[in-house]
Amino acid sequence: MAVNRRKEGACGYVELANPPVNAINRAIRQGLLDAVDWAEAEGLERVILTGAGRGFAAGADAREFDRAPEPPHLPDVLNRIEVSRVPWIAAVHGAALGGGAEVMLACRIRIARPDATIGLPEVTLGVVPGAGGTQRLPRLVGMERALDLVPSGRAVPGSEALGLGLVDAIDDDPVARAAEFPADRLAAAVPVGARPVAAAPAAAFAAARATAERRMRGQAAPLRAIELLEQAQCLPLAEGLRTERAAFLDLRQSDQARALRHLFFAERGARAPDWLTAAPVPVRHVAVVGGGTMGSGIACALLNAGLSVTILETDAAGTERARANVEKIIAESLDRGLIDRDGAEARRGRFAASDDYRDAGTADLAIEAAFESMEVKQQVFARLQAALPAHAILATNTSYLDVDAIARRLDDPARLVGLHFFAPAHVMKLLEIVRGAATSDAALATGFALARVLRKVPVLAGVCDGFIGNRILARYREAADTLLMDGALPSEVDAAMEAFGYAMGPYAAQDLSGLDIAHANRRRQDATRDPAWRYIPIGDRLVEAGRLGRKTGAGWYSHAGGARTPDPVVEEVILAEARAAGISRRTFAPEEISRRLVLAMINEAAAILHEGIAQSAADIDLVTVHGYGFPRWRGGLMHHADVIGAPALQDALEALAAEDAVAWAPAPLIADCARRGVAFADWRR
Repeated sequence: MAVNRRKEGACGYVELANPPVNAINRAIRQGLLDAVDWAEAEGLERVILTGAGRGFAAGADAREFDRAPEPPHLPDVLNRIEVSRVPWIAAVHGAALGGGAEVMLACRIRIARPDATIGLPEVTLGVVPGAGGTQRLPRLVGMERALDLVPSGRAVPGSEALGLGLVDAIDDDPVARAAEFPADRLAAAVPVGARPVAAAPAAAFAAARATAERRMRGQAAPLRAIELLEQAQCLPLAEGLRTERAAFLDLRQSDQARALRHLFFAERGARAPDWLTAAPVPVRHVAVVGGGTMGSGIACALLNAGLSVTILETDAAGTERARANVEKIIAESLDRGLIDRDGAEARRGRFAASDDYRDAGTADLAIEAAFESMEVKQQVFARLQAALPAHAILATNTSYLDVDAIARRLDDPARLVGLHFFAPAHVMKLLEIVRGAATSDAALATGFALARVLRKVPVLAGVCDGFIGNRILARYREAADTLLMDGALPSEVDAAMEAFGYAMGPYAAQDLSGLDIAHANRRRQDATRDPAWRYIPIGDRLVEAGRLGRKTGAGWYSHAGGARTPDPVVEEVILAEARAAGISRRTFAPEEISRRLVLAMINEAAAILHEGIAQSAADIDLVTVHGYGFPRWRGGLMHHADVIGAPALQDALEALAAEDAVAWAPAPLIADCARRGVAFADWRR
């Protein structure tokens, strides 16, 4: 049964039972409707509604979104619960999200555990609440609080929900508390839908729209949710519910909602491949080599997961810098309320820094985050294999270097796996797990197990220059540099990509990370670069002039006074290089800029998938969204490619290949998908 029910005296107990998260599907809806009839027929004094397993209900079953709605519809079910002559009490533990929260709102009384999670996150899936969330919530907590919660999709713990007025009580045993709830208070409780809506000032709605446009750039659902909340001030509940439902049904078939659903399921499916059955090495103590920005971020990610960490540095001065870097992150987390003082002290107690590799002799895993030099990394691993026990897994955080070349210098190359974190490592969710030619299944399984402990999104990658993400990034930057040479300016390229949905364009992003990083990578590639490849030296000229980005006060932009502004000096460098190359520059419209850069990335990604560097198109979507800022509401790079379609992509690339056959020749996979009518999402080797 999707909904279980039992009677104890005058009290009915109704339990949602659709594991693992009690997603609200047709069977749940029908079961709830039947429970209303049952409770009234039995003449019960109250119904206590709860969820089986680890939560109340984590929203609607998103798998139903691509099908026509089937009755009974959730708004109708909740209307019956709300007006039933038998009052319902929601006893909430775990997650009450989306439709689960809307069920809770339809109950007469709401009691939650302090650690329950309550919210309406529908906008994160490209839709709005569809069963009363925008109409009942402001009646319960007030419009300004609703404006904070609904357009952001923010969930709150039960302890905060009490202060917001979202629940009537918190208790470690909400079912027992619901059974004891005073009968007179229950009988006097006014249904949420019968309560008035206190109007909010126009400025509150304007501020909410500004916040939504800043934080969820390009997304339609948050703005539609604000509109529905605004209408709740003047519409009767029944009309507001009809308007909300129509908006929900309209949005759920939109491109944005389809893209966000695709990414939601890709994230849920991000785990070790089915063929990987080896047991991971249990990890309790991790050595991190290098205490700079990346190493200290990795160390804090590990500390946050409850692991013990020893940072290894080259000397006493480096050790002190590492300690300071880790302490800075802990202090910032404490200041922002992400951890409490006990948590901060616990992290400090599990952390050590040393310049003696023997101090990490009990580590089960070592992660190298040293300078991006093959010689340096090989020296590090020689010291690690001498100091660590034979069972310990060795991992490199290299962004570009050949994992197989690093492994060949080890006595046992099977111990080495790539674990490519993204800065800041204690914040960014992506973890590329790189499988070398010799990497053992145990090492690979340990990488995936670590990702789960760290709550990272793991993606399996093969060995090539840049793996999945940085290889696509390199092609993105090359295509952007070509536009600079041929007619665009950095600010125009950045504006076009921000309009496409990126939070930051390629040149603003490179100023943030430093131009010297990409410059060093280009120098590493000099010996192997195809002589037919069109090389653009503009970035080299800026580095030669000491313009390395924000850290030097100037890069692609001037950062004088902390403000990013276009710099005439950069334009002069661009024009000089174009003259030297004999190029007649032309104007590029913003749409043409973004089209070319996206085509370049898709073409490179298609090659990566065809070569087996990535295992699936969905993996590329996860990498581009979680590691490189591709707009989430477009579903990731390859989902966007499927929206365009392989035939259209092939035609566009062939047209560009007339300008430069080397850079723009369509990847074989695109031609294959176009010929066979296969989506990238469905392509299999």
